[in-house]
Amino acid sequence: MVVPAAVPASLWSRLEAAARSRTRSHEPAHDFFHVERVVANARAIARGEGASPEVDAGAATAALLHELFTLPKNHPDSAKAGDTCAEHARELLEREGAPAWLVTSACAAIRDHSFSKGVVPDALVTRVLQDADRLDAIGAIGLARMWATCADMKRPFYSPEDPFCATRAPDDKLWGLDHVFKKLLAIPERLHTPTARTLAQARIAFLDAYVEQLRAEISG
Repeated sequence: MVVPAAVPASLWSRLEAAARSRTRSHEPAHDFFHVERVVANARAIARGEGASPEVDAGAATAALLHELFTLPKNHPDSAKAGDTCAEHARELLEREGAPAWLVTSACAAIRDHSFSKGVVPDALVTRVLQDADRLDAIGAIGLARMWATCADMKRPFYSPEDPFCATRAPDDKLWGLDHVFKKLLAIPERLHTPTARTLAQARIAFLDAYVEQLRAEISG
């Protein structure tokens, strides 16, 4: 990963090592590879939006640390995981001597970044992190993460009676494919930045094509 200009290289190296260690046992949808992709997304969005070096640094640092703490998607407190993760990030950043502005910026973004929490932020740093994380939920990698979570939660791939939610509301707590209709296809309308919306177009087109191919395969 390229170190943001406003973050000392030695600090970034220590934070990266901590994030890598803390995510070592995470399942594939939330492992360090996911973290690396979200950092890359955040930096691309920040550049595309002409963000200041401080916003770029805050968003990238938040992305680096946003999986320090996580809960399974079926956990009753999963929507609160971001709050706990922000506390872990604050402890780490302060222990490593990060400047106060970076601690405040990154932790605020982590606290409110999750889709399930439903926060619509004003701060650009948080908007960038939300968009960066949501981009990793769609497209080819998003589907890979979805099926990995489906297997982890031991859910069937799809409802045999109505796989594509034609006559029922999607319920991704019961059926893996329902997550596409409940969340993934709605992500573009919940992105904040023009850059992220542009990046999402090809990923959503892939999701649409995948659904049509799956329809052809399981509908006979």
